[in-house]
Amino acid sequence: MPATKEEIIAGLIQAYNMEVETIVNYLANSIHLDGVRADFVKQALTADIQEEMTHAQQIGNRIKQLGGRIPGSQALKMTQSDLQPPEDTTAVIDVIRGVLAAEESAIRHYNELIKKTDGVDYVTQDLMISILANEEAHRQQFEGYLKEYTKS
Repeated sequence: MPATKEEIIAGLIQAYNMEVETIVNYLANSIHLDGVRADFVKQALTADIQEEMTHAQQIGNRIKQLGGRIPGSQALKMTQSDLQPPEDTTAVIDVIRGVLAAEESAIRHYNELIKKTDGVDYVTQDLMISILANEEAHRQQFEGYLKEYTKS
């Protein structure tokens, strides 16, 4: 059964929320981590902040085009418990795993939106496919970091 415009907007609002939360957590972790082993991860997070911001802007614009309301800070629901800055500022592997959890969640959500919009809203579907490709690239990058950092 095809998704309604309201269901598509709700899915986009959730995607927007996820992107904004990821920006906040990438920023926090890019500042919080310490140590030589953290440098590459901090640099990657810092670079990814701008890409996630672009995603949020694109999604926000699509919400507006469909007649929805872009959520402000009080409407956002923060749920990324795995991506919170660790107590140990050198716990780079914990942050990498948190990034991977966030990317997996985003990938699942974008795949769901792609299916929901098929045959109904090709503009949103195209946007979700484009963002999905970026999220999959982020996941691959951090999977590589995890392999390197957990190597004996």
